[in-house]
Amino acid sequence: MPKMKSHTGMGKRVRVTGNGKITKQQAGLRHNLEKKPSTRTRRLTGVVEVAKADVKRIKKLLGR
Repeated sequence: MPKMKSHTGMGKRVRVTGNGKITKQQAGLRHNLEKKPSTRTRRLTGVVEVAKADVKRIKKLLGR
């Protein structure tokens, strides 16, 4: 049986840490930034851990 191909789009969106956690960039920081308060844009910077409900589906797409 051939190898499973990983979903390349998902690989570009998430990273797997050394401990096996999946991190992602938060959404909502691409456009309309003038309307958003600076407190909100600061909160959206950086990476966050993926929700527990989505981990199984994302790991399947990554081929893990």
